[in-house]
Amino acid sequence: MPNPKHRFSKTRTAKRRTHYKAVAPTITICSNCGASVLYHRVCSECGYYKGKLAIEKAATA
Repeated sequence: MPNPKHRFSKTRTAKRRTHYKAVAPTITICSNCGASVLYHRVCSECGYYKGKLAIEKAATA
């Protein structure tokens, strides 16, 4: 296996990694109750996903 002849500087390593940009997760509105929900997740408020009941939530009295 070939080995590098010289060590890469910290600056050169950092320049290689600069293309990464952290982004906030995409949030949508629940079609059933209107709460904020992450994409491709069941609504934590009502338990619906894509208009169908996915998780039965206990009734609060």
